[in-house]
This record gives sequence, structure tokens and C-alpha cells, in this order.
Amino acid sequence: MRLDRRTFIATGAVAVAGLGGYAYFNDTPDNVTRMPGISVANAQATDLSDLHTAPAMGEKSLGNPEAPVTIIEYAAATCGHCANFHTGTFKQLKTEFIDTGKIHFILREFPFGDAGLAAFMIARCAPEDKYFPIIDVLFEQQAKWHSQDIFNQLQGIAKLAGFTEKTFEECLKNEEIAKGILAIREKASKSYGVDSTPTFFINGKKYEGGRGIEGFRKQIEEAAG
Repeated sequence: MRLDRRTFIATGAVAVAGLGGYAYFNDTPDNVTRMPGISVANAQATDLSDLHTAPAMGEKSLGNPEAPVTIIEYAAATCGHCANFHTGTFKQLKTEFIDTGKIHFILREFPFGDAGLAAFMIARCAPEDKYFPIIDVLFEQQAKWHSQDIFNQLQGIAKLAGFTEKTFEECLKNEEIAKGILAIREKASKSYGVDSTPTFFINGKKYEGGRGIEGFRKQIEEAAG
């Protein structure tokens, strides 16, 4: 795996943010990607009192904020299970529940590694209406951009959203955005026991790992009461 353009412009904000300790991850079980360094036992001690409070850098969401059911997903841009969810089940979820106003869907970033942080930074740097389209492309093309020449692959995705070479590099150097994303991950880890992706909270009830549309239908029905 090659990062390059002098390893993300001397790694810019990525280095400042100090993500290096989470550069790699392992899969266990077969539907989640788990972050190293956090024990499952410790992850169970949760305080969900402020789960629905937006992070300092703002929330990214789809659907009706007044819907009876809110789904919060913690995802990693480099997580294969997240890509499987977003290129499969999520499309059905959006058509059936988000677009019809039945649920409010919130995506929160939980990056693994410098490449994953950089990918989310691009989405955050983009205009508001480009955030989810960029997320879609990141998951659809994950196998391509995360395999080799990551810098140029991500730059190509950014250009689709209107970035120039200059604005792309400025984004990767943006320490405020990098630290904002990492603050979301840290809060999720320390307060909500998130240690793997994807992790979903459906009206505050925690579910780990990808699931099919039937599982979501059942959980949404239960949450709606």
C-alpha cells in the first residue's frame, strides 16, 4: 500500500493529529472491523446520555430530523464491512426508510489509519451537499483507492467534487478538521464503547456489525414501538 505525494505532504494534519497508532486493524468477527488497543470488556462500560448531542464540528445526516427513529452509524472509510453495508443494504434502507421520512440517519467518522482519516477529511472539506456523494464514492471504490497510490486515488475522487490540486492539499493540511474527526472517534470509543465498525445505535440501542435489510426492518420496528 503506497500513500505518497511525499506521504500525504509530509502527512500534514494527519501527522499533527497523531493517528499513526491506528494505522492497521484486524477483522473479528466476520462482520466487523475492530480497532486495536481497545478491549471488548472495557468497551462495554458505556454512558449514552449525550449520544444524540452533535459533535463540535457538526453532524452529517440524511432524512427527517423529527423522525421517530434515529440511526447513528460509526464507520471507517477503510473498513470492508462498512463498504459492503453502504454499497448494499444502505441503498435499500435509504429508499425504504430515509427517503420516506421514517428514520433520521447520522454518519459519524471512526477512522482507522492515515488513509482513512484523509478520506473522511476530503468529505468534510467539501460543500455540504457533496459530503454523502463523496462517502458513496469512497465506499464504492474502496478496493481501488485503498490498495495503491492512495494520494493520487483520493485526489481523483476529490476532483469529482470540484477540488483543485491546491484545495485538495490544503484540506489534507487542515489540522482543525483532522482533530475534529478524531474527537468524534475518541468520544465514541471512551463514552459509547465503540471499538469496531460498523457500529449502529438505533434509538440508543447498540448493534455491532453489518446486517441485512430484514434485520434493520425488525430493529426499526422495535425502536418505533
